[in-house]
Amino acid sequence: MEAYALLIGATLSAGTVLAIAALGLLINEKAGIVNLGAEGLMLCAAIAGFATVVHTGNTWLGFAAGMAAGALLAAIFGVLVIWLNTNQYATGLALSLFGVGFSAFAGIRYVQAKLPELPQYAIPVLGDVPLLGPALFRQHPLVYLTMLLAAALIWFLYRSRAGLVLRSVGESPGSAHALGYPVRRIRLAAVMAGGALCGLAGAYISTVYTPLWVEGMVAGRGWIALALTTFATWRPARVLLGAYLFGGVTMLQFHLQATGVQVASQLLSMLPYVATIVVLALISRNPAWIRVNMPASLGKPFYPGS
Repeated sequence: MEAYALLIGATLSAGTVLAIAALGLLINEKAGIVNLGAEGLMLCAAIAGFATVVHTGNTWLGFAAGMAAGALLAAIFGVLVIWLNTNQYATGLALSLFGVGFSAFAGIRYVQAKLPELPQYAIPVLGDVPLLGPALFRQHPLVYLTMLLAAALIWFLYRSRAGLVLRSVGESPGSAHALGYPVRRIRLAAVMAGGALCGLAGAYISTVYTPLWVEGMVAGRGWIALALTTFATWRPARVLLGAYLFGGVTMLQFHLQATGVQVASQLLSMLPYVATIVVLALISRNPAWIRVNMPASLGKPFYPGS
């Protein structure tokens, strides 16, 4: 039973990475912008956060540095696709490629660097409960903050005026512009907010989840986070559940290896990506379901006055 408790705890930690990034991408897509550069953005944020913690010893400053790096790169992406009307898909792919190369270059001197040992977190009393304590109540605070973030995003999108405006910009930017809303500025703000969350996810990977720097350490999580927004049909609560599902699949490979299951390690490493493909294939069988939930202007440029 203790092994299962540890598996659940590891699932929450692994799912947190995907949840933070996917919630950020959800904000982008609710505003009508597709950012395929999440992978490269997360890598740049990962090295920014790692380097900050190496020099300051403060993990929270590392998170802030990762968010700043993510927001900055997202702002550049936003200016290109929102004001210059470059193709969102091509620009996102270019950002991803840039992030992979730049993070590898910037991280050369940090490959052997060591981070300060992380403190052991536990919720008083609850952390000592047998089985449930190690599984649920000994997580990094960001794990719980991510759950609160999902709840806050639900309230923002569906219970606040600002959230209604954001969704209207994604559904019908022309109508929002006619009503006097600054569509381009709202979209840029959404892109930067989403970039900051992707940056936070990247910094979490390099400073808490796997506290070291290795080239390409995001390992496809940016692409899985992109798939999660479609898997969740653009709903924050479903994003959170989907993130933990994919996090569980990711950690299952290590659990099976630890229990001595005779399965090729390469096959186990494929599990998260195979699960992503299978889920997307199943969802795509019902295009009407996706069409109903997908923001109408997703991926389309906006031309004021058109």
